[in-house]
Amino acid sequence: MTISQHLLLSDLQSRVAAVRDEIVTVRRDLHAHPELGWHEVRTTELIRQRLVAAGLSPQVLPTGTGLICDIGSGDTCVALRADIDALPVTEGVDSPFRSTYEGVAHVCGHDVHTAILIGAAEVLARMAADGLLPHRVRLIFQPAEEVMPGGALGVIAAGGLEGVRRIYGLHCDPRLQVGQVGLRVGALTAASDRVLVRLTGDGGHTSRPHLTGDLVYALSTLVTELPAALSRRVDPRAGLSLVWGRITAGSAANAIPSRGEAEGTVRCLDVSAWKLAADLIPLLAEQLIAPYGVEVSTEVTHGVPPVMNDAEAIAVFQRAVSEAITPDAVAATDQSLGGEDFAWYLEHVPGAMARLGVRPLGVDAAADLHTPGFCPDEDAITVGMTVLASCALLD
Repeated sequence: MTISQHLLLSDLQSRVAAVRDEIVTVRRDLHAHPELGWHEVRTTELIRQRLVAAGLSPQVLPTGTGLICDIGSGDTCVALRADIDALPVTEGVDSPFRSTYEGVAHVCGHDVHTAILIGAAEVLARMAADGLLPHRVRLIFQPAEEVMPGGALGVIAAGGLEGVRRIYGLHCDPRLQVGQVGLRVGALTAASDRVLVRLTGDGGHTSRPHLTGDLVYALSTLVTELPAALSRRVDPRAGLSLVWGRITAGSAANAIPSRGEAEGTVRCLDVSAWKLAADLIPLLAEQLIAPYGVEVSTEVTHGVPPVMNDAEAIAVFQRAVSEAITPDAVAATDQSLGGEDFAWYLEHVPGAMARLGVRPLGVDAAADLHTPGFCPDEDAITVGMTVLASCALLD
């Protein structure tokens, strides 16, 4: 690191420390007022007001929620992204700033992501005003990450990536302790699609299954055999997994129903396998159901591709964490079969997502994402602001 870069990062650290408490307050406000995807009206207005107060000119997306905003000037542009929506989950943590909306909560950490990017924006805006920003930085506050196929597509359609040469994002990870940042080149998360299989038949009496299609037996065969058959038609290195989340059929013990459904997700870490699975699933379902005298229809709804982290972007992340936090803060991180629509950005420009440790120090295990007990350590906000802003400065 050059002397000028060292001074720049030292200046950044001081500015982050100065706004830390205020940004924690912003996070608590966001946490108390969570909004579901495509309905983040209050959240968007809060972000807009903070950016305007920082001397910036944010633009609300055509979808009505979420916004993009540039800091500085120049032909070169690096993007920083945060997702802003919550989940339809009832919060299980009792705190002074717990969710005030019944059945809606920030249990994936998007309130933390949003607060981090607001803080980074305010710091970078002041650095730009002092002539310390080396190039243009685009802020992307994205709606509807939790809604398949994800609000990233709306950002891209609105021109959010025009002129962007690289993009960076963070995601809370309760498996890593606060102060750590998990980095990985290549596939970080999986492609994720929704699978819905419907069976229809004549129905009948359970005493005479030979006179009708035994739909429940056929459905049970499908839910047990389809994942196995699919695994034998796709390269096992793709990490493909088909798991059912809902099975519905019948209402009486002595009646064979005429309708049944199975619904789940298929996930994998390889783009070619992801595309192949969408064609294989309906074909294999028909072959498995053919002997049972019932009809089958299958819908595969594409969700998101895998997040494929670019090696150069990960190198920038590593420099940012090592030089602005500490070399010991860099942590390896495992692949996950969870889906993340940050992947759509990486279909257009190189970039990377890092995992932000939010597990409190001294705690061996913390509640997972998407669970009522998820409770990130707010010290991660300082780390996140520092790392994201450093990526913008060092890229």
